[in-house]
Amino acid sequence: MPSVETAPEQALEWVKQGKGAALATVIETWGSAPRRAGAQMVVSGTGDMMGSVSGGCVEGAVVVEAIEALEDGAPRMLEYGVSDGDAFAVGLACGGTIKILVEPVGASMPQATLEALVQARAGRKQAAYVVDTETWDRRLDHDGHTARFAKDRTGMEEDGKTFVAIHNPPLRLAIVGGVHIAQALVPMAKLAGYDPYIIDPREAFGSEARFPGERVINDWPDEALAEVGVDARTALVLLTHDPKLDDPALHIALSSEAFYIGALGSTRTHAKRVVRLEEAGFSPEQIARIKGPIGLDIGAASPPEIAVSILAQMVATLRQGA
Repeated sequence: MPSVETAPEQALEWVKQGKGAALATVIETWGSAPRRAGAQMVVSGTGDMMGSVSGGCVEGAVVVEAIEALEDGAPRMLEYGVSDGDAFAVGLACGGTIKILVEPVGASMPQATLEALVQARAGRKQAAYVVDTETWDRRLDHDGHTARFAKDRTGMEEDGKTFVAIHNPPLRLAIVGGVHIAQALVPMAKLAGYDPYIIDPREAFGSEARFPGERVINDWPDEALAEVGVDARTALVLLTHDPKLDDPALHIALSSEAFYIGALGSTRTHAKRVVRLEEAGFSPEQIARIKGPIGLDIGAASPPEIAVSILAQMVATLRQGA
C-alpha cells in the first residue's frame, strides 16, 4: 500500500463506532520541525491514536489535549517549541516549533464535513478544508487554491487566521515496460507514497513473477491508460525503448494533465522521438513536457541508480514545478 495518511478515514470510522475522534493537524512550522504542515494524527475518546504530528516528540501531550477537547467540545490551538518548557518535558529538543490545531469531530468539526472530505478523497477529487481560526467557520472547497493544490501546500494564509488543509488524490505512477529499472522503481515509489502499476503487453515482462503482489496490466499502453485514466496526480514513466509501445502512451500523456512524463533513451533516441511526435501534430510546448533522457543527471549506471534518478526527478517536478 502507498504511504498515504488516512487520519480522516480513521476518524470517521471511530466516530461511527461510537468512540468519538479528534483530529490534530500541524498548521504551521518553524525551524527544524520534524513534520510538515498538514501532517495529522487522530485520537479516539478511548485514547487510541493513529498518525503523527511530530515524529514522536509531542504526541503524548497532544493525546491529552485531544481527549480534553472531546470532553468539552472545543477546538484547541497548541504550540510546542524548544523555548516551551512543556515541550522539553515531552522531548521536543530538535530546535523547531510546531503549531497544531485539534478539532473534536461533531462538536467542533461537523461530521458531515468530515464525511464529505472522506468521500472526496475516495473519489480522487481534490478538496481544501478551510478553517477561520478566529470565528471557527469551516468549509470544504473543491476549486480555487490553485497554487496550493499544485504543490500540496497546506498552511496558513497571509491573513494569519485562515488555515487551508490540502487533500489531493493519492499520487499514482504508471510505468510502461516491466524491465529491470521498473523492478527497482516500484518499491522505491511505494515508499514515497505512490500507487504504482505496470503496463506491458509482453507477459514475459509484465508478470506476477517479476512484480509479485503489484498491479500489472497486460494491455497496449494507450488502451490501458485510457481505461485507468491519467490526471494531474499521475506520473508516467516509459521504459521500453520501443516506439510501438512508448509513442501511443505519449500520445495519451501529452494530452493529459500528468504532472510528470519521462521516457528512457539516449539524447539521439529522444531526438527521433521528438520528430515522430511533431509529425503526429504535437506542439513544441507539449513535447517539452517530456523528461528525456529520463531522470536527474547523477551519473546513474545500474537499474537501481537509474530508478533513484527517476524518482528524484519526479519529486522535483511535483514539488518545484517544471
